[in-house]
Amino acid sequence: MEYITLNNGIKMPLEGFGVFQVPDSQICEQAVLDAIASGYRLIDTAAAYMNEEAVGNAIKKCGVPRSELFITTKLWVQDANYESAKMAFEASLKKLGTEYLDLYLIHQPVGDYYGAYRAMEELYKEGLIRAIGVCNFYPHVLADFCETVEVIPAVNQVELHPFFQQEDALALMKEYGIVPEAWGPFAEGNHGIFTHPVLTAVGQKYGKSAAQVALRWNVQRGVVVIPKSIHKNRMEQNIDIWDFTLENKDMEEIAKLDIGRSEIVDHYDPKFVKMLHSMKIHE
Repeated sequence: MEYITLNNGIKMPLEGFGVFQVPDSQICEQAVLDAIASGYRLIDTAAAYMNEEAVGNAIKKCGVPRSELFITTKLWVQDANYESAKMAFEASLKKLGTEYLDLYLIHQPVGDYYGAYRAMEELYKEGLIRAIGVCNFYPHVLADFCETVEVIPAVNQVELHPFFQQEDALALMKEYGIVPEAWGPFAEGNHGIFTHPVLTAVGQKYGKSAAQVALRWNVQRGVVVIPKSIHKNRMEQNIDIWDFTLENKDMEEIAKLDIGRSEIVDHYDPKFVKMLHSMKIHE
């Protein structure tokens, strides 16, 4: 495993394990246990995933010291204000069964996320969070945010895969010293990514699968990846990307796959924004 250094000096694994869309507590707990046994040390969850307790149970049972794990969770829209953010943080901490978080992220740029971030800055200064950041902050939002807040986000978790590469967004993050983290590194299976002819052909050169090529391509761009699977053999394959390096011509071939837009979410759509506000995760 390789690591990347965040803008506050904290080291973060370049590959982690995501648990989005794994709400079943037993399945999620076992998946996290399998992931940690397979070598993953970064675990990414969120309050809105409704599985923080399952992740916490796995943390307790895994046998790996807490100091060797990098635990991330996220603040949901419903709690995006100063007062609620502090309560939501405590709730997440309790569910995860840990005394601190390695990374706490604003899940969506919706609601009073400036107020929420002020609360996160205070928790960070108190030592309860090792690093704070954001998710889904497009360049115009991120620039305004960074010019306003006191603590520059350490991470911006956004959609990044061969079909939506966001080079302009990566350039802006680099300008501010923010590490990009990819959700949906497999494009949620779109474009036949697991058998895509370009990715497959590149993989054949190295004895790797299309999926492994997609992950390796991102980490070579300095992007943290968090692939998800509930199957241990897939977890093992996904983490087996550290024994090869894509040549520049391979990177250039993959660059041609970019369609320049998301086919998964549209933060510019008012209906999507209203949906985010309507999604309640607690009373």
